[in-house]
Amino acid sequence: MKLKFGKGDWIVVCDGAKALILENAGDATFPNFQTREAREEHHASTRDMGSDAPGRVHQSFGGARSSVEQTDWHDDTEVAFLQKLAASLEQAAAQHQVRKVHIVAPPRALGVLRQAYGDALRGVLGEEVAKDLAHAPVHEIERLLTGGAPGTG
Repeated sequence: MKLKFGKGDWIVVCDGAKALILENAGDATFPNFQTREAREEHHASTRDMGSDAPGRVHQSFGGARSSVEQTDWHDDTEVAFLQKLAASLEQAAAQHQVRKVHIVAPPRALGVLRQAYGDALRGVLGEEVAKDLAHAPVHEIERLLTGGAPGTG
């Protein structure tokens, strides 16, 4: 990938439990990603959060029964994390704290985020990259997104 990021652009690299908000302290030619904020939540697995087996439904006629899919509590906590992240980005955009926001997230997380974008965030939205880089070091994220060695674009 060889993306261009302007000076002061935010690059949000996240998944359902971790988010890095990076800022380009360099320019489009020589990017220099600096960590502005890091957020991380530990989400227990669904089996650790759930307390009972999935329920069963009796049909309105006859004696047939069907099982009901168990709630995925882990998934619900990831969605809530991403929605909170989108809300804070929306607030920053509405208060003109950022000129451009680029999002890097796995496809599923990107889908959740897109549903949570507000008008202010949409107005400053730059590139959206469907990649899971949330656990990569900042210098590696910079290299992968800009197509060069860190600090060289």
